[in-house]
Amino acid sequence: MENNTTQTQHPTYVARHVSVSINRPVADVYDFASNPQHLPEWASGLSTGTVKKEGDQWLMESPMGKVKVKFTGRNEFGIIDHEVTLPSGQKVYNPVRVLQNNEGSEIIFTVYRLPGTTNEAFEKDAATVLADLQQLKKVLER
Repeated sequence: MENNTTQTQHPTYVARHVSVSINRPVADVYDFASNPQHLPEWASGLSTGTVKKEGDQWLMESPMGKVKVKFTGRNEFGIIDHEVTLPSGQKVYNPVRVLQNNEGSEIIFTVYRLPGTTNEAFEKDAATVLADLQQLKKVLER
């Protein structure tokens, strides 16, 4: 039997899962990391100053310029996904999870290599995310 339907391609991006273990309970890590007003304390790759709520989005200064960020709602699953609207208008989806790791937590941020991103820029993005997660660990383990 011949199949006359056309298969639609669903391209995927190269993804890198960057994670850090934090010696604090999941609820503590989730509560702190999911609060946009705490971003300047640990997420220098996203927020370098004032964070202001406008409707269902957060406005902030970032190394990329002024960005708008929309977070998933609070949930019991440790999901802190967010969509960043860059100054160009491009939207970038960022999946983030806080998981239980024995008596502590594991925070995982998935970095996608978007079209047109060089190997060097992708490596720099992943290194920035790792530095931010390490700063979060430092802040929470004080």
